[in-house]
Amino acid sequence: MSERPSFFKDLMATPDQPLSRLARFTSAQGLFYMALGLVLMVSPTELLTLLTGLAAEGQPALRLCGFTVVVVGWFYFMGGRTGASSFALATVVDRAIVPFVMLGLVLTDQLSLQLVAPVAILDPVLAFITWRIWRQAPTE
Repeated sequence: MSERPSFFKDLMATPDQPLSRLARFTSAQGLFYMALGLVLMVSPTELLTLLTGLAAEGQPALRLCGFTVVVVGWFYFMGGRTGASSFALATVVDRAIVPFVMLGLVLTDQLSLQLVAPVAILDPVLAFITWRIWRQAPTE
């Protein structure tokens, strides 16, 4: 009976073949989201003032949002490292929905347009770029 690999060895494993451009881009997005989330956790007021021009209130909630973005980034990073196109394409689907959810929050006065605009713009743009990279990949 073979010995089970260690947790961390399995966690950090990558496919034998080099990662595709799509997988590398998905992982890079994960690093971006993790960095953005960390900045939001550490200095929510400064980041939101820079991005939206609004004074940020509710720092504990913003820090929680930052932590959530870090976790999402972790999953994008690790999912990209698997090399699975299906993971990258799943990120396209969920991020295509983001603007509609954000619009609903704005229309019901739960969030301001200035607060959601960066996310409602960035997510679909990154989703579109991800989709384009997938479309341009050579077929086997």
